[in-house]
Amino acid sequence: SSGINAEWPLRPGFGSLLVVPLLYKQLNMSGGLPCLALDKDDVTKMLAASTHLGDSNVHFQMEQYVFKRRGDGVCLIDIKKTWEKLLLAARVIAAIENPADVCVISSRNFGQRSVLKFASHTGATAIAGRFTPGTFTNQIQAAFREPRLLVVTDPAADHQSIEESSYVNIPVIAFCNTNSPTKYVDIAIPCNINSSNSIGLMWWLLAREVKRMRGDISRITEWEIMPDLYFYREEKPEEEEEAQVIDVAPTQDAPAFNAAPAAATTVDNAFAAADAEISTMNAPQSTFPMKEQWTTDASNDWGADNNNGEWGNDTTGDASWS
Repeated sequence: SSGINAEWPLRPGFGSLLVVPLLYKQLNMSGGLPCLALDKDDVTKMLAASTHLGDSNVHFQMEQYVFKRRGDGVCLIDIKKTWEKLLLAARVIAAIENPADVCVISSRNFGQRSVLKFASHTGATAIAGRFTPGTFTNQIQAAFREPRLLVVTDPAADHQSIEESSYVNIPVIAFCNTNSPTKYVDIAIPCNINSSNSIGLMWWLLAREVKRMRGDISRITEWEIMPDLYFYREEKPEEEEEAQVIDVAPTQDAPAFNAAPAAATTVDNAFAAADAEISTMNAPQSTFPMKEQWTTDASNDWGADNNNGEWGNDTTGDASWS
């Protein structure tokens, strides 16, 4: 107050008139309108999904969202601040004219189902799974995109997309735990990102508030989409085996496994008829003249039994080597 009085010569006590209303009036997002206030049912959902449970380690920029620390060292997140940041993120997303310009990313398995459901309900662009480096910076890539807003599930796991967004000036909204890095993150929503139920519930709340601010659904009635649709569901081994086995219904003509083999009389008769037909067939008459048969002349046969030209039976010569 001394700085104000030194710069503007006001009457004594006038500076307190500027400070006192700020102390008693909650100038925050959910404190002005009753429709934006935190509902009791939403608080129950957050507590049931362990959204308020943080980590034992605290990042220095996340200390403002920690309510207290339990006896076992786990930090408790202030749910009211979580709701405030959630409404702020919903207002930013609803302000984008084209919903497809909002890119939601989750490389972790716990958030891939939530990201896909959020994109289907709000019209955003989802990248579930591995983020290809250069998606935001390399224009030669076929998957090159230029979003106006980026929403990530885990700043540590999705660091590649956050780093590339800083190169092209894309604002980032991230769900952050108490130990999450907040570098290049513009709006951090404090919550538990180690639980699959907590991640699914936070994406469900964000999608519901975005649709409410856009006017797609009413705040009076409940949203027909259940939060369970956003939860990560691990496929059991029994379901995998059922999906792999193909159920083929047996036909009526199919024989039983233990039945005796039927007599193949029809097949044998068919082969016998074919052999008889082949034996009765005559070769067609040839149109070419008959050629000389070399084997008819016995004198020209090299294998005939004669002494003509035989080396060992030379009777013409009188002299002998002996």
